[in-house]
Amino acid sequence: MGYERRAYNPNDTWAAFQALRTGTTEPEGISAVYACVQAISETVGSLPLILFRRDGEDRTRASEHPLYRVLHDQANEHQTALEFRELLQANVLLRGNAYARIEFDSAGQVSALWPINPDRVSVIRNGDKLAYEYTDGDGKLIRLLSHEVLHLRHRLGPDGVLGVSPIQAARGVIDLAQSEQEHGLGTFNNGTRLSGVLKFPGLLKPEQRIAIRDSWASQHAGGANAGKTAILESGVEFQQVSMTLEDAEWIAARQFSVEEVARLFRVPPTVIGDLRHGNYSNSVEMARQFVTLSLRRHLVAWEQAIQSKLLTEAGRRVYFAEHQVEGLLRGDATTRAAFYASGINVGWMRKSEARRLENLPTIPGIDEEPTGKAPAAPGDYPSKQ
Repeated sequence: MGYERRAYNPNDTWAAFQALRTGTTEPEGISAVYACVQAISETVGSLPLILFRRDGEDRTRASEHPLYRVLHDQANEHQTALEFRELLQANVLLRGNAYARIEFDSAGQVSALWPINPDRVSVIRNGDKLAYEYTDGDGKLIRLLSHEVLHLRHRLGPDGVLGVSPIQAARGVIDLAQSEQEHGLGTFNNGTRLSGVLKFPGLLKPEQRIAIRDSWASQHAGGANAGKTAILESGVEFQQVSMTLEDAEWIAARQFSVEEVARLFRVPPTVIGDLRHGNYSNSVEMARQFVTLSLRRHLVAWEQAIQSKLLTEAGRRVYFAEHQVEGLLRGDATTRAAFYASGINVGWMRKSEARRLENLPTIPGIDEEPTGKAPAAPGDYPSKQ
């Protein structure tokens, strides 16, 4: 069976976002898209990603393992773990795919992860095997085998090889948001004075029309001329022929676009600054939804990709990677206090464990009961009578 090449097509995915460079705004000009991508990628990148070692029914941090440092501290010579994971997660959201070259040490363990520009990658498929080709900064074509590349996908496309970004899946939402922004920008650049016609009682010569048009534009177009009073002579009338922002319900449409983009990335609107439907009572719950509904899929994708590509077959039986999301789920101080009190009273949590979760220093003997009896160990619950 011959090789089948699956290359990233800029006309399908990233171009929907990159094309904004040719318009009136930079890519980050679509603030809702920028906010969604940053909210997810920054959170995923900053969450502690820990490599654990199974120890019977328990687990301990495998800080002595070379992969622990790569995932938690330094991904490569030039990037911290946060910078590397934030970059790859942004590529997943904007392009649908993220790639990193895996560097191994002499013992066959992962020693570094180097990001690869998705625009330069082609995926080659031969039956059930994959290979990757990309062009480096010197223009050299490099081919890597599947076990040498960490490949993260957003949502698998119909070919089962490349991922589909949210931008590709719903280009119309992004196009509409851009059009609304350009409409408002053009309006304000014209001093909020929309297009219209000057009506003259008589017939004008061609050179007169040009002179009047240029004179009107120089005196009344642009934000610097906003608020100036027009002086019309000899029966000249100005008649507006385009809609105002209110007529077009521009503000309402812009707000709806924010909701549409948030829905596209599955991000609660309050997370990206849309507080119209947010209040103190539901903001905490929406933050929880951000973790459980928005981030969970991405976190699991990272963990399973690490398990599949960065650990050996023997290592998978002993080690596993997991994100620490407890800090995002703990809620306000009152909720956390009730949670800790319940755990300590029932016996499945120790006071010292609660203090560690709150980043408080350890107090010697805090777990000892007044009688000197050691507290019940997790799972040692009193039997029912």
